[in-house]
Amino acid sequence: MPTYTYQTIPASDAQPEQFEWRQSMSEPALTRHPVTGEPVQRVISGGLGLMGLGEKSLPEAGPGCGPGSCGCGRF
Repeated sequence: MPTYTYQTIPASDAQPEQFEWRQSMSEPALTRHPVTGEPVQRVISGGLGLMGLGEKSLPEAGPGCGPGSCGCGRF
């Protein structure tokens, strides 16, 4: 099950509180904090992705195509 990040929507000038909540992707997003009952919204953030970097997964690169010292991003 994925873990989602939520934050409270404070009624005053208070800082929002962030928390994580595990729930199925088929469940609707929370609208209230599960403990305090405050209104909440889901925080959209980048995820963690893993990519293989074996020789076969690297394209043949030309000059200027990446941050490497030769410009190809392979080193």
